[in-house]
Amino acid sequence: MSIRNLLKGGLLALGMTAAMAGAGQASPAASMTLAGNASPPIGHYEFCQANPRECAFAGGDAGPAILTEDRWKEILKVNYTVNSTIQPMTDMEIYGVEERWAYPKTAGDCEDFALLKRKMLIDAGFSPSDTLMTVVLQPNGEGHAVLTVRTDHGDFVLDNMRNKVLLWSDTEYTYLKRQSADDPARWTKLQDGRAVAVGSVK
Repeated sequence: MSIRNLLKGGLLALGMTAAMAGAGQASPAASMTLAGNASPPIGHYEFCQANPRECAFAGGDAGPAILTEDRWKEILKVNYTVNSTIQPMTDMEIYGVEERWAYPKTAGDCEDFALLKRKMLIDAGFSPSDTLMTVVLQPNGEGHAVLTVRTDHGDFVLDNMRNKVLLWSDTEYTYLKRQSADDPARWTKLQDGRAVAVGSVK
């Protein structure tokens, strides 16, 4: 089955959207628009200081992943597996501190879910330049972290709040910044017409 038919057929009830149904090559709106350098969230900076190998330069931007059937299945599997096995808890509940980015063992908050998904996808063969930690703004004004996977069919979002994997433009979030595809220790601003002046996830 081709990836086009896979997306169209809605394989795995983890959720496809109508926008994905006729997906061919990515349209301009399917991929996020970059808008210059951004400061990393303090939590990610501290994560990199504690785990330098996880943020080491890995050869730069390899270009968007080619979204084959096997890769799409892996994306869905990783999102569902992490969402169903890690218990949502705040850093204060787990560590007794306001903010800490870390790989979760049994529980974690939004960025911990995203970190684990990134690690699992990289271990499965995805390029670090295509698995990018991303900071967004929820409709209620609260900050949130998700994982963006860049593909030739667009930028897809893995979110601990849903098992569906959606194109970024099909989510309700305002996108603020994400890891640079050139260097995992650096971050890039995102141009989103819905964005307002807010702080970011720490």
